[in-house]
Amino acid sequence: MKKDEQFGFYLDLNRCIGCRTCQLSCKDYHDSAIGVNFRRVFEVEGGSWFDSDKTIKSDVFAYYTSISCNHCSDPACTKVCPTGAMMKTRYGIVMVNQQDCIGCKSCAMACPYGAPQYDKKSGHMSKCNGCLERIDENLEPICTASCPFRALEFGNISELRAKHDGLASVAPLPKEDVTLPNLVINPSKDTKFSGDRSVRMHSPEKYQGVEYDIV
Repeated sequence: MKKDEQFGFYLDLNRCIGCRTCQLSCKDYHDSAIGVNFRRVFEVEGGSWFDSDKTIKSDVFAYYTSISCNHCSDPACTKVCPTGAMMKTRYGIVMVNQQDCIGCKSCAMACPYGAPQYDKKSGHMSKCNGCLERIDENLEPICTASCPFRALEFGNISELRAKHDGLASVAPLPKEDVTLPNLVINPSKDTKFSGDRSVRMHSPEKYQGVEYDIV
């Protein structure tokens, strides 16, 4: 892996079953504080039932998305950080320098993917760093390594785009021209695209009777 190349993630929505192994393995590996999740899995759903010529039909759909920092080529977080703590580093990874961070949360408000998260214990922002220390050892990030259905991949973004021919403008995410995310998504047959207002996004912690801040 070359340090001057831009790396990113690939997500196959046909393979992701919402098991959240990626989210939990990331949290365990980084020993993240309660309420801090660098990778999050959401269920996206929509549609309804309707009467069509005395026949009840439906256009109901659902799919899962697994989202972390997309290490954008034009990151909104680095533009608004008043101290320069948010920065692009080797492999194109966006990182936060804890020594320079003042915990103002400007980056969190600017990021359309919710990647920077406030750590109450440290008083600083924290985020996905692509498991930089693993990349240095020629290993993949813990989230992609742990996915049991191989729905996630990590690598040179140009190679991922050439290999999978996907896109990143998938609902509920914003259009990719906003921050130029280094993300490739293979949509499923039910996938809606950015700007589609028919989708509803659910966090499993919210609607399955579990409080968000216990994970």
